[in-house]
Amino acid sequence: MNGLDALPRVPLATLPTPLHPAPRLSAELGVDVWFKRDDLTGLGLGGNKARGLEFLVADAMERGCDCIVTGAGEQSNWAALAALAARRCGLEPHLVFYGTPGRPVGNLLLDRWAGATIHYTRDAERSSVDRTIDELCARLRRAGRRPYAIPRGGATALGAVGYLLAGLELDSQLHEAGLKPATLWLATGSCGTQAGLVAAARWLGSAYRVVGVSVSRPVRECLQRVAHLSDGAADLVAMRGEADDVHVLDGYIGPGYGKPSDAGDEATALVARTEGILLDPVFGAKAMAALIAHARSDRLEGPVVFLVTGGSATLFARKGPV
Repeated sequence: MNGLDALPRVPLATLPTPLHPAPRLSAELGVDVWFKRDDLTGLGLGGNKARGLEFLVADAMERGCDCIVTGAGEQSNWAALAALAARRCGLEPHLVFYGTPGRPVGNLLLDRWAGATIHYTRDAERSSVDRTIDELCARLRRAGRRPYAIPRGGATALGAVGYLLAGLELDSQLHEAGLKPATLWLATGSCGTQAGLVAAARWLGSAYRVVGVSVSRPVRECLQRVAHLSDGAADLVAMRGEADDVHVLDGYIGPGYGKPSDAGDEATALVARTEGILLDPVFGAKAMAALIAHARSDRLEGPVVFLVTGGSATLFARKGPV
């Protein structure tokens, strides 16, 4: 692929991840459902962010950096995998979390096991992470360090290249399975994952629609970010297909970002009981809740593929009974 060979990449994920049918869930919903298992990428407890980190960490090493600075919320799957990826490649991880310190459970416990240096903004606004990343990088440079800053979620054009390649991987698996899905569903947060999949679908002329379910941002912002990151990823590898609409659904964030929803909990229980697969409450559960709602209201045409993005550690950071 033109342009791809010029991008440094370090192997972090176990690829390809499986694509397999979900027969009992399909029977329950009356729609043929398949799972693309990016919870099985092999880094830490797995998860979608390993794909983008292969390019982002490699870029940091290529630039001679000695530490990575990124952030999110303290239960962020992204942050945990970024810390583990950095350690695996000999870089020091610095994580910036909004708010104040919480209990060392779930992903926060994994961050500590990875030996990440953790910084809190002591500001409840998520945007405080962005400012603090910049400030921390400046302090590290003054101390003689060579930091590599990565925005929340790894949502850059380079990070999205990981999912552009995932789209190509999925296309090969679909052909092998003789499967022609109508839609590919996923949770959309920082938008890099959907952006890469959209870029791949455009390049391949795929017949299916990539349907993101917003779990974090206003839909208008998601649409803009997906389009921008998708174009950027395509430019990096010198590939571009005919532009298509970006699809992002609203109405499934529940009580807010990072907070489990009743519909998400019901979706998690259904998938666990039918297929033995665990969905995280912040991303995957809410996206599956949307898919289930569309199936049960006869708005879903099959077959469909659902991207399992991982993050099961957050299941063990909840308070009280589910």
